[in-house]
Amino acid sequence: MIVLFYCFLIVNVIAFILIGYDKYLAKAKKRRVSEKTLLALVLIGGTIGSGLAMLFFRHKTAKRSYLMKFWGIILLQIVVFYFLYRYDFIVIKR
Repeated sequence: MIVLFYCFLIVNVIAFILIGYDKYLAKAKKRRVSEKTLLALVLIGGTIGSGLAMLFFRHKTAKRSYLMKFWGIILLQIVVFYFLYRYDFIVIKR
């Protein structure tokens, strides 16, 4: 379980850094990181890092299409975790 925690930590740190780097590229008017790459990191678990980076760097917060996809992925993750917990695929110790 601790390995999974570190994997998610690494993915979130990478997502945070990559959004900051994309903001830098946007200001420098250089070739940007694709939205597919940013959203892929969100999908594999970088939701918290990406969300914090969006707020911290004020990046991608006004682009409606990106936000709809971002929140859609979050909703999908919530639904998946609900069903995994509900049908005992994830056991939380009490």
